[in-house]
Amino acid sequence: MSEILLPLDPALRAALDDLADARGCAPEDVVLDAVRGYLRQETGRVRAVADGLARHHADLLRRLGE
Repeated sequence: MSEILLPLDPALRAALDDLADARGCAPEDVVLDAVRGYLRQETGRVRAVADGLARHHADLLRRLGE
């Protein structure tokens, strides 16, 4: 597993520590959950945009494929 150094200002770090404590887990677990959720959300958003572009330009894409 690779690691990323993530500088946090003191207030953000304190909020992260508080949330982790409330959830009964490590701060790293909270961050990992957040990154996974963000990636799922953005992947879905990008896929929806790509699908829309493909539908909008379907005729052009078909002609390019000929």
